[in-house]
Amino acid sequence: MAELRLHQVVKRFGHAEVIHGIDLEIEHGQFVVFVGPSGCGKSTLLRMVAGLEEVSDGEIFIDGELVNEVDAAKRGLAMVFQSYALYPHMTVRKNLSFGLETMRAPKALIAERVGEAARILQIEALMDRRPAQLSGGQRQRVAIGRAIVREPKIFLFDEPLSNLDAELRVQMRVEIAKLHQRIDATMIYVTHDQVEAMTMADTIVVLRLGRIEQIGTPLDLYNAPANLFVAGFIGSPKMNFLAASVVGRRDDGVEVRLDDGTVLALPRDAGGAGDGDRLTLGIRPEHLVISDDSGGDGGTGNGLHPRARVAVNLTEPLGGESFVYGSLQSGEPITIKQPGQIFIKAGAMIAVSIDPALCHLFDGEGRALAATSRPGRPSLVTGQAVRDPAV
Repeated sequence: MAELRLHQVVKRFGHAEVIHGIDLEIEHGQFVVFVGPSGCGKSTLLRMVAGLEEVSDGEIFIDGELVNEVDAAKRGLAMVFQSYALYPHMTVRKNLSFGLETMRAPKALIAERVGEAARILQIEALMDRRPAQLSGGQRQRVAIGRAIVREPKIFLFDEPLSNLDAELRVQMRVEIAKLHQRIDATMIYVTHDQVEAMTMADTIVVLRLGRIEQIGTPLDLYNAPANLFVAGFIGSPKMNFLAASVVGRRDDGVEVRLDDGTVLALPRDAGGAGDGDRLTLGIRPEHLVISDDSGGDGGTGNGLHPRARVAVNLTEPLGGESFVYGSLQSGEPITIKQPGQIFIKAGAMIAVSIDPALCHLFDGEGRALAATSRPGRPSLVTGQAVRDPAV
């Protein structure tokens, strides 16, 4: 077993507190990703788990044992760094075996573990080369292999793919995910790349300014972000955020009006918001649909879905998908992601259908308002722009 528990973990550098009372439990066999922007504390938190940084306050337990005062070398962990940290004068075989040799492991055991790691990572043909003779992806495989031979309780990865080009990053993402499935190990992976987090993790821990914003599966965070920060951080391109005002409450949700006049009846709890209160509506670019009919304001496209008018600023056709960047009549920017190949000239006006069931709503503090029906199911909408009664 390899379980990890953090209880009220705090880290201070002098008088500056950078980790603020983290509570976290990781079960055996989980692949957990710490994700967040630069400076959020994810690498510092990982280094405290590894024993490379002292814990200012709080407790870290590995398999139920308090390890705050246990040396890094005795915690039974293995860490893979962003810079491969290979010994340049040693062959791949020697890099893999060196750690076990310093621990005075039996030669037969060393040979067995090195051979197994080479087989898992498919680097048997590289064993007599030195690091300078390897590509970046091959070096990272060797660095991972060096961790595998130790058979650690927990694998720790600190942005291991940051130095690789885009194609190699995709390849190594797949390799690390496959490795996790093969060896059924507990893994903690740090990255600022939310695509890595979404594609590799069983569980994602979203950090900001030394605090946990949300913990959940990738799809939990995508479908039900806890707040504006998580909603904007998870998903690529990022979620569109549009200003909205409450214009009515319903048994099954709340009716809001965007600043361009579009009205939507959302299956969301309005919380304490009343008529006229300002909220933020979120809609992902891939959940917007360009309507075939780009007629006047307040029409409906795709059945019951209301439409908004968008002035196109730029189209990016990428082959399998296309991005359209534009502005609503309120002047707010909006991004639309469409499958396939489309091109719309700058300056064109289009109509975009909005499915209320796929919209998110956030209060004035940025907290998500709960859904009142299952995501993805259509709800009744007005489909009409609301006029100011004074007009």
